[in-house]
Amino acid sequence: MVFDKLKKLVGGNSSEGSDYFEVDVGQEEKRMKVGVRPFVLRKFEDVNEILNALREGYTIAIIDIQALRKKDIIELKRAVSKIKKTTEALEGNITGFGENIIIATPSFAEITIPENPVPAMDESRRTEMY
Repeated sequence: MVFDKLKKLVGGNSSEGSDYFEVDVGQEEKRMKVGVRPFVLRKFEDVNEILNALREGYTIAIIDIQALRKKDIIELKRAVSKIKKTTEALEGNITGFGENIIIATPSFAEITIPENPVPAMDESRRTEMY
């Protein structure tokens, strides 16, 4: 009796005398969200966390490289090279914004770089504007 009501609810097999019913698992659609995650690259080993997030496929990584840049430029180049190779292998995009930020995206996201980038203001002009 309970099975009959349950079968009608889920649209399962309605044959008489059956103690089981079928549920189409394909109807359940897991909705994936894209995450934008900030990372700070303090040492070369921090690359592993970034690469794991990129390999999941639904993460856009915003990476602050300032700490490693001040500490060791050789390790920074190694780390950026490793991130770049993995991003390209995943058919994603990677680019730098300013001197301290790198953005890496999965294959479905595209980074658009403006043709005429706005030049950075020096501190003297910035204080004049405000």
